[in-house]
Amino acid sequence: MNEAIRGLRSVRHFRPDPVPRATVEQIIEAARWTGSARNRQPWRFVAVTRPEIRRELAGLGGYAVHLADAPLVLVLAAHDNGFSDTEFDMGRIAQSVCLAAAGYGLGSCPTTFHPAGNVTRAAETVGLASDWLPRHAIAIGYPDPAKPTAPNAIPRGRKPVAELLTWVS
Repeated sequence: MNEAIRGLRSVRHFRPDPVPRATVEQIIEAARWTGSARNRQPWRFVAVTRPEIRRELAGLGGYAVHLADAPLVLVLAAHDNGFSDTEFDMGRIAQSVCLAAAGYGLGSCPTTFHPAGNVTRAAETVGLASDWLPRHAIAIGYPDPAKPTAPNAIPRGRKPVAELLTWVS
């Protein structure tokens, strides 16, 4: 698993091939086992393949533009439940989705819809009830090797464990 985490990269350029529905369902099947606070599972998913909807979602945040060209946009909706740990749970589920997608040879790149008005527009665009907030989405598809990739953070390195970890004994 360490190699799966180390090797996971954001992919923003995709081949036009559709992601099979069965594969999407298998990704969600794997990701749904992600832990959550008090096992609330405060997430729902909307799989968007329609090009005009993907283009509209791509305009809902400064870093969402890559959603337009992804064959699949998986909108992550968080239950508007007032618990402060819901956003933490959403981060966990996003990482699980990206890792599961990689297991099927798919690339992915999460994004955030912002500001708050764009979250409201995203909810309306994908038909979510008012108690579900789509703050995040993940572009998913087969990576296009002919397109340039984003700059890699690895050449700059990662902070060493000794710098990141403090022990209190």
